Amino acid sequence: MERKYFGTDGVRGAVGTFPITPDFVLRLGYAAGTVLAKKGSKRVLIGRDTRISGFMLQSALEAGFSAAGIRSILVGVMPTPAVAYLTRAFRCNAGVVISASHNPYYDNGIKFFSAFGTKLPDEVESEIENLMEQEFRCVEPSCLGRSDVITDAPGRYIEFCKGTFPSDKDLSGYRIVLDCANGATHHIAPAVFSELGAQVSVIGCSPDGLNINDHVGSTHPEQLIARVRETGADMGIAFDGDGDRLMMVDADGTLIDGDGILYIIASSLKMLGKMNGGVVGTLMSNLGFELALKRLDIPFVRSAVGDRYVLEQLQQKDWRLGGENSGHIISLDHSTTGDGIVSALQVLKALARTGRTLKEARADLTMFPQVLINRKFVPGMDPLHDPRVQDAVREAESRLGGQGRVLLRKSGTEPLIRVMVEGSDGKLVSEMAGYIADQIQEGS
Repeated sequence: MERKYFGTDGVRGAVGTFPITPDFVLRLGYAAGTVLAKKGSKRVLIGRDTRISGFMLQSALEAGFSAAGIRSILVGVMPTPAVAYLTRAFRCNAGVVISASHNPYYDNGIKFFSAFGTKLPDEVESEIENLMEQEFRCVEPSCLGRSDVITDAPGRYIEFCKGTFPSDKDLSGYRIVLDCANGATHHIAPAVFSELGAQVSVIGCSPDGLNINDHVGSTHPEQLIARVRETGADMGIAFDGDGDRLMMVDADGTLIDGDGILYIIASSLKMLGKMNGGVVGTLMSNLGFELALKRLDIPFVRSAVGDRYVLEQLQQKDWRLGGENSGHIISLDHSTTGDGIVSALQVLKALARTGRTLKEARADLTMFPQVLINRKFVPGMDPLHDPRVQDAVREAESRLGGQGRVLLRKSGTEPLIRVMVEGSDGKLVSEMAGYIADQIQEGS
């Protein structure tokens, strides 16, 4: 379904540039509030990450919701999955997160959750967009919404996270380095893991409004890898700026991405006879991951890229576990959306129950070489239909000879074409990815 403002994860862009401007966000709040007010309690929960622009955008959203007669419940800096959880806990119509996830501080975005803690359906986002094209109106003064501040939201979410770990086990004896990306988990994750008994050290836990994701976090794990090796820690865990994804590092400093995390959780559940159905990955999931699950007789399907599409497949198949290699992991036994902290705890639960180290738990997973290259393009152009690009893809597929995959897709949040090539021959994979990317650059 084609949408004008919403991408795969809400509305996102550079702050001060349309659509991430106060006037647009005001209208967005009004339109969303009007659409969402058709059901429920006329209350919306709002959380944000640590970006300096979050204050401005929150004020604009509050004003828009108030004009629509919606009451705002403000929880301050909170991870995205915490907003999904608290939206359900407070019985709100919807939840809103002001965040641009793993992007730099000068970007920001708005994403919505339904009353059930799931991403809004495409048709609801389209309805909101349609209303934004109409004249801005305001409810009668007596019907205006107001705002309430919730001060104990962090404690509520910390207890929720801890509740996803077995009550008969703890993390004593584990030395864990946490990288909170100077983002929304900085005051949550250290408390969760230390209260469960782990010896915790941290990096990326000093947000100043400008340093979110700045050479820290799940998209920049270099500092975490170095710290794990230097300190002899058992593992490292890196979250992104809004806490809905993670990467892990074993004691040797080897990075474990979302595919590896899913494999550890799924293989443990299979071993314990608790695997319910199969696993949903995406078009970007590594072929080696798919083959490893097949060896364990665990069903696997691919969705479109985006955690909302992973969730759709899980719901259609009545499965419980899925995610992306970028680190979005959805475990429907515990959460309705990607949750970095909860996902890390599920890995630790698997280790505690099987007696394995992180390295041992991943040992049977052999990943195919995979190269991902991003190429910017001019909005309005479509490099995917350029004959030179299509010829390059056909040549790459021919040379891979059925022992790999080629995938080109547009980013849902940035003007980028993502070129992914994987196969058993790493040298050929790199060559073909670069060749295709060069054709896109020439064609744009």
